[in-house]
Amino acid sequence: MSRDARPAPPAFVPLYTAFAAGYLLSYLFRTVNAVISPELTRDLGLAAGSLGFLTSAYFVAFAAMQIPVGMLLDRYGPRRVEPALLAVAALGALLFAMADGIAGLTLGRAIIGAGVASCLMAPLKGIAMWYPVERQASLAGWMMVAGGLGALAATTPLEIALRFATWRTIFVVLAALTLAVAVWLWFRVPDLARTAPAAGFAAQWAGVKRVFGHPRFWWIAPLAGFGMGAFMAVQGLWAVPWMMEVEGVSRAAAASTLLAMSAVILAGYLLLALFATQLGRWGILPRHLFAGGFATNAVALAAIVAQLPGSYVWWSLYGLGAAANILAFAVLNEGFGRELAARSNTAVNLVMFAGSFAAQWGIGIVVDMLRAASGTDAATALRYAFILVLVLDLATLAWFAWGWKRHAVHAPAAHTA
Repeated sequence: MSRDARPAPPAFVPLYTAFAAGYLLSYLFRTVNAVISPELTRDLGLAAGSLGFLTSAYFVAFAAMQIPVGMLLDRYGPRRVEPALLAVAALGALLFAMADGIAGLTLGRAIIGAGVASCLMAPLKGIAMWYPVERQASLAGWMMVAGGLGALAATTPLEIALRFATWRTIFVVLAALTLAVAVWLWFRVPDLARTAPAAGFAAQWAGVKRVFGHPRFWWIAPLAGFGMGAFMAVQGLWAVPWMMEVEGVSRAAAASTLLAMSAVILAGYLLLALFATQLGRWGILPRHLFAGGFATNAVALAAIVAQLPGSYVWWSLYGLGAAANILAFAVLNEGFGRELAARSNTAVNLVMFAGSFAAQWGIGIVVDMLRAASGTDAATALRYAFILVLVLDLATLAWFAWGWKRHAVHAPAAHTA
């Protein structure tokens, strides 16, 4: 079927509510450990490295699923893939709630990560198939708004819930909600129209190799992978320990700061959804916004590390800059044909979550090593770990700037199924 003969797209709002519920839960699962980390440490006697490892298990499982998810979505569509995986995530949440040691917690966290691995990619696949190109950036922006709401839910609202329920009870409730959303998606989302036989595994895998072998991917991957990965590691776990140990605030105050940061991220996604198209007409392209966002992110992290006055402001700017992460998909896909869009999207998502796994676990390892080797306190060890993150952020920004001229003018990659 030609593009012009495409059937009328389904109404977006009913689809959006179902997809948004899934992505909200995905983001909530991603960041929940930041607020419950004191309870996990107290109840199970976890060291910083162990806490970082079990929390980052979400990211390594999520990353490992990205390429299979891209291929499954291309072959079977969002309706069949996302509900099945969300049922897996519900099982992981139950295992996490019942775990009594690091092994069980890590397994549960990894199963959750694998189960929510399609919660953004599935709606992006549907948007690409059902709606015209001129609407897709805006609709994708609205999906990111749902993620921002999930990040908001994992801050002060979660901290308040912990005053009335244990973290185990909260995870049982999350498991039930996740299963309910899976059922909702199954009944709400339509199947993709089948106009030709789906490409076989060999052809799909050839497309994956094409993406990973393209120089444009390796221009974007370091900044997208570590820039966003480090942000997710900090937002999802290490921000609260930093605020409590280094800045000396209570957990309630730290959760309030995370709430402000998450609100600013949400505002950033809204601004991109509303104005990115108009900015493009003025010559401010996605790559400009992508670079500017992560430059802002790095400046804010430098201010946080230096403990400059105005912690709320710097943490908010740290989140605002990271809102540019959604543009990594657009910047990469400028160099690829539409037939590779799903696999290029999941490739970028893979490096983001692999980067987050490395940063989240790595910060914990650095903290433990410094405390064991030199007897430094937690605050000092966290400072050195965050300085290392800042140095790597600046290095990836420099790499992106170095490749700017080479990749500003590009030719789309040759067709591969």
